[in-house]
Amino acid sequence: MKDQGDPLARIADALERLTGALPAMPDWNAAPAYVWDRTGARAVPRLAAPALDLLKGIDAQKALVTANVARLAAGHAAHDMLLWGARGMGKSALLRASVISAQDQDPGSLALVQVAPDAFTALPRLFGALGNETRRFLVFIDDLGFADGDSEGPRALRSWLEGGVDARPANVRLAVTANRRAIVPRHASEQAISSREEGPINQRDAVDDKLALADRFGLSIGFHACSQDDYLAIVAGYCTGLGLEWDQGEALEWAKRRGARSGRVAWQFVTELAGRAGQSL
Repeated sequence: MKDQGDPLARIADALERLTGALPAMPDWNAAPAYVWDRTGARAVPRLAAPALDLLKGIDAQKALVTANVARLAAGHAAHDMLLWGARGMGKSALLRASVISAQDQDPGSLALVQVAPDAFTALPRLFGALGNETRRFLVFIDDLGFADGDSEGPRALRSWLEGGVDARPANVRLAVTANRRAIVPRHASEQAISSREEGPINQRDAVDDKLALADRFGLSIGFHACSQDDYLAIVAGYCTGLGLEWDQGEALEWAKRRGARSGRVAWQFVTELAGRAGQSL
């Protein structure tokens, strides 16, 4: 029990009542992956992702991500990564699959830590915990986006990526997925900004500040909506790997009904085929 006659003890008790007890940390060497949310961290005993060779239509992106993750796992210089672009084209699946591949090559060297949306502001506390470990970590923020007018979130992310006193430690790299390269919302008016200044602040400076967030990532990798040929190649790759028969016309009709061609839609079609065949995935 704390000595209540000690002024420092009284101050510590008061701060604990105001902020709540700090969450308990897990054994950071016991699992392949973790989830960090507002209650703290919990271990994930099994990390799931499609095999790398089943991820079709993103060969260039795959080469960049897997090489960078392998460097991180080996303790070599590695980049923070921004994976941006079309929905359903395998951004998060590629990150998970790359981590699994690196873990297969060197078990225990690397762990994935996915950050829940409600825990974004608590990242410095996570960095503090991970920085005390010898293991390497890829901290993963999926589908990141900031509300229009939110300046604190982008500023904090820039600080964590480089230069801030609470920047992520040397054994940690960030991987972020987003639907747009700039991450923060942009408006049509920003696309037509002229060289004139409006008031004391140049509007172009405000736009450049938004784009500067993406520039903090050593790797900024775009994922684009796939063509019909790419979509069919993805379906073919999955079906060949799983031993499923398929029909090209039906695959195209499946995509047409969903209004999109993507790796996600291809996998949903393959799931349908596997279910019909009485096969589990």
